[in-house]
Amino acid sequence: MGKMTGFLEYKRCSNGDIPPKERLLNFNEFHTMLSEDKRKEQAARCMDCGVPLCQSAMELSGMVTGCPLHNLIPEWNDEIYNGHNEHAFSRLAKTSNFPEFTGRVCPALCEKACMCGQYDDAVTIHDNELFLIENAFKKGYIKPRIPGRRSGKHIAVIGSGPAGLAVADDLNHRGHSVDVFEREDRIGGLLMYGIPNMKLDKKVIERRQKLMEEEGVRFFTSINVGKDMKSKELLDKYDAIVLCCGAKKARELPAAEPGKVGGVYFAVDYLTQNTKAVLRATDRSVKALKEVGGYVNAEGKHVVIVGGGDTGNDCIGTALRQGAASVTALEMMPQPPKERSNSNPWPEWPKTLKTDYGHEEAIHLFGKDPRVFETTVKKVNTDKKGQINSIETVKVAFKDGKLTEVSGSEKTIPCDLLLIAAGFVGCEDYVTDEFGTKRGARGTVDTEEGGYMTSKKKVFSAGDMRRGQSLVVWAISEGKACAKEVDEFLMGYTGI
Repeated sequence: MGKMTGFLEYKRCSNGDIPPKERLLNFNEFHTMLSEDKRKEQAARCMDCGVPLCQSAMELSGMVTGCPLHNLIPEWNDEIYNGHNEHAFSRLAKTSNFPEFTGRVCPALCEKACMCGQYDDAVTIHDNELFLIENAFKKGYIKPRIPGRRSGKHIAVIGSGPAGLAVADDLNHRGHSVDVFEREDRIGGLLMYGIPNMKLDKKVIERRQKLMEEEGVRFFTSINVGKDMKSKELLDKYDAIVLCCGAKKARELPAAEPGKVGGVYFAVDYLTQNTKAVLRATDRSVKALKEVGGYVNAEGKHVVIVGGGDTGNDCIGTALRQGAASVTALEMMPQPPKERSNSNPWPEWPKTLKTDYGHEEAIHLFGKDPRVFETTVKKVNTDKKGQINSIETVKVAFKDGKLTEVSGSEKTIPCDLLLIAAGFVGCEDYVTDEFGTKRGARGTVDTEEGGYMTSKKKVFSAGDMRRGQSLVVWAISEGKACAKEVDEFLMGYTGI
């Protein structure tokens, strides 16, 4: 815990945000950090709650609350409060491979289960974690940990998202030799190209890559396993294969198919093009982005985004920076309440309305929330060249568990760019077909019950490819658990 009476003396104070007017001019991260003294006060709010649910990852009413990595949160909060930042970081590093990722993009399941949050505001666990990792890099607490002895075992990890990186990191530190294959030109998976730079600066990923390379992990980019490289070559060369290719098969919109209607794109493709352009630019400014080109540009366009999750929000923020004339976000589900309902008590995950950075920026520019709830696209209208120019929306409702249209609720709105951010329906087929691994009803790789071995011996899977679309923190948790199973498979016991 922190200070004995800290939760009574100090109010929650989160990291600040650069105002929308200023941050919309660039793709830089926009959160500002508290001073170290203020950070100590926030850590002091961690109370002696007896059973720290913040690190529990327990399932309540079908949703998980508490940290899936079981981070030792009260311990490092206490160390922060007492000014022992190096010790605090050592406690964080025991359970978390990449706090610099989760400290930026995790929705903080830990805070939703914080005891302070039952009657007041939760401890700033998310911000405290980010402080610890960034301070550790700044002060030089983080140094390459090179294994003193190698096991002679070689593992190939296919995919370099958070799950693949966690697998590689743990197995490498165990003493195995690990090669990571990535089909894109840079590592990171959706960390690199699915999350915009203003939410996760790509230099953060490059910094971690450099450290892992110094520790012995080898990365091979622009190699598409299943197409450029066949499974037999890998199975002959490596003692174990771990498939961490994500769940990137996008859910399609019946009314419009990307590639067949001009101006319709899957959200991840749109975000990927933008990030690649940002990385080519001389700096992270909107002006520099325009100079490099080569991306789907929302400038001057009426943008409609289908899907209300994090990816949809990231599309809003990206389109606004590009100069969209308007942005509308369609969500099929009803608008959640602003406060917890009686049927959704603490410490369950709060099913409440979340106004994220993209929504805030849209409100700043246009004076209203861009979200339209209980609505979807019924029809797409195009010009003579097959380019989208408007859409017909319709209200929807769930009746007897089925989605139905509300008669007479049709409405036509202008739309020059339609982005589909409706989630994913499983992993892409060609990798699993190449390795001959079975897939389940959800389109993900089938593994042994409670484990990570696939239907093919010495082939494992972890992350979204096994679990389905999920959070970065769950991908890291899956990667760690998979690494432990791979280690036991190779050695007969595990030292992870």
